[in-house]
Amino acid sequence: MTTPDNNRDAAGGERFVKPAASADALANQAEPREGSEASAPQAVRRDNGLSGFGQRPATIREAFVKASSFLQSCDIGEAASNAELLLQHLLGVDRTGLFFRWSEPFPAGKEEAWDELLHRKAAGEPVQYITGEQEFYGLPFEVTPAVLIPRPETELLVEAVVRVGRGLWPAGAPLVADVGTGSGAIAVAAAAQCPSWQLLSSDISAAALAVARRNAARHGVAARIGFVEGDLLLPFIERQVALHAVVSNPPYIAADELPALQPEVRLYEPVTALVGGESGLEPYRRLAEQLPQLPAMPQLVGFEVGAGQAREVAAMLGRIADWDELTIIPDLAGIERHVLAIRKTAEKK
Repeated sequence: MTTPDNNRDAAGGERFVKPAASADALANQAEPREGSEASAPQAVRRDNGLSGFGQRPATIREAFVKASSFLQSCDIGEAASNAELLLQHLLGVDRTGLFFRWSEPFPAGKEEAWDELLHRKAAGEPVQYITGEQEFYGLPFEVTPAVLIPRPETELLVEAVVRVGRGLWPAGAPLVADVGTGSGAIAVAAAAQCPSWQLLSSDISAAALAVARRNAARHGVAARIGFVEGDLLLPFIERQVALHAVVSNPPYIAADELPALQPEVRLYEPVTALVGGESGLEPYRRLAEQLPQLPAMPQLVGFEVGAGQAREVAAMLGRIADWDELTIIPDLAGIERHVLAIRKTAEKK
């Protein structure tokens, strides 16, 4: 889950894409809005000729400028950055390639596809679902509406688990479970960082597991990640799998907070990956109940949590085992975002 950006804590503004200073500066040169009415994302009209406001844009730069202006008129946050990402996707280039082609004629035959991309974004759809990709831990990940879009704050959880895990098992091959894997971002990133680690990824959604498998194959770590369908730790309890570490970014939004989330999140991302019961803490309670049912208590447990939940989740973990360390890690905004429980020696049963 995560973050105070396009977030499930309903705290903070849209941060689906990082603003690009050069893109915003160019967008400021856009033509003034036509008329004074701003279209609501749910009521975008297709008679504006989005790709060029009635005519094909002459150059790639003109397409960007007019698209930025249009998205801004539809109250889409970070309009310039979104327009830039959509243009990269349309043309099949990275950011550098886009700027090298800035003055080239807009490609013939691409008008309809460009129109469609802009309409989808103007309606509020996350740019990651439009392009089918989101970067996480320096790696590109496929994302679909079956999975939550990976957030930057979750990279800090991976970083902490990798750092602590390397200290616990400097020459070993730990078995690490990623519970509620979604796109597989945590498991794949950890596997890429730690070539000796073996991982197991569980999710209640078969569609999410299919995406995670493709991401593992894409980054060459599929041979070291096993995928299993099931609810939280139940697949591992049923098979009595001894895990060295458990990491999870479960749903943590309280049910009554869902209507307050940004439309880009509430209307497009999977609710099952967002809502963690009435209080948002239900997945953590269930995980705390399930952990002692494993053959042995893992040496490392790492959870991502919602704003204001860290202390309570840490207390849950503190009640089920005698940990050597119980640590709360803030995210870049200073919000207590991750809880780590560490045992320096393996439990014997």
